[in-house]
Amino acid sequence: MPGRLPPLNALKAFESAARHLSLKRAAQELNVTPAAISHQVKALEDYLGVKLFLRLNRALKLTATARAALPKLSEGFGSLAQAVAALRPQTDSGQVTVSVAPSFATRWLMPRLHHFFAVHPEIDVRVSARMRLVTRGGQASAAERTTIENWLEESDLAILYGHGDYPGFRVDKLFALTVAPICSPQLMRGENPLREPQDLSHHTLLHDDTGILYDGVAFWDVWLKAAGASDVDASRGSHLSHAVLALEAALDALGVVATFPVLAAAELAAGRLILPFAFQAPLQSAYYLVCAEGAELRTSVAAFRDWLLAEASQQEHH
Repeated sequence: MPGRLPPLNALKAFESAARHLSLKRAAQELNVTPAAISHQVKALEDYLGVKLFLRLNRALKLTATARAALPKLSEGFGSLAQAVAALRPQTDSGQVTVSVAPSFATRWLMPRLHHFFAVHPEIDVRVSARMRLVTRGGQASAAERTTIENWLEESDLAILYGHGDYPGFRVDKLFALTVAPICSPQLMRGENPLREPQDLSHHTLLHDDTGILYDGVAFWDVWLKAAGASDVDASRGSHLSHAVLALEAALDALGVVATFPVLAAAELAAGRLILPFAFQAPLQSAYYLVCAEGAELRTSVAAFRDWLLAEASQQEHH
């Protein structure tokens, strides 16, 4: 039989402070003062008879005991939020709002949205184009978490490019990503057709700077290293800050772009763009569907979420 639990407020104060590694951020999240958070954490330490934080100069560090407990506590509060949401009357406005990066919206989501309307004509979908947000490895920072919270105050769902570490949110992986050279078929009929990676030396390299701007990686560097083409100079060429711009440049036969083939699916299927090489380099980042815990219980949100996951599954097995 489990022992008596500590006060719930103390557990919540600790979980928030441990997740943020900041009394101030925890206080902002729980709408109390930092002193109140400190008092609750100290009371919990006294109650349990263990040390939870090492208080450094202007920083908090979790003890080994606290690190072991945090994931289960976060999971528990998430389950509690879902349970409370299930107890409330489930009102549904018949609409769903999704925040998504412009490139993903225009190149992947919008061309498929008519499939959803065909099976759910009663649900209105609102798409809010947002600048892409990623986590650069590890869990979302306090600032990134705040950004996600702000998005989900205005939207039911968010599609994020990152590593999927968003504690406190409901997270579903849509699909993994690869990067590969993509070009117009005109370049295969020119003076220097692309048969081997080394042939890229004769063509302009188009740089989709999405990777550099949001995940700290250059897509050409990733692909050339994985393909073993170390003699191709990836520093040259034209840089474009958006995947849509880079693909438009490739459509105009201005050069060869290294980017996500998933965003060029329609053009690749129609033959307006081609993959000159079969190899695609996997990326650590992926696209994730994120919502507040319990939001998926709403009928319209659940319908859109289920449809989106089914479409993504088809994409991965295509």
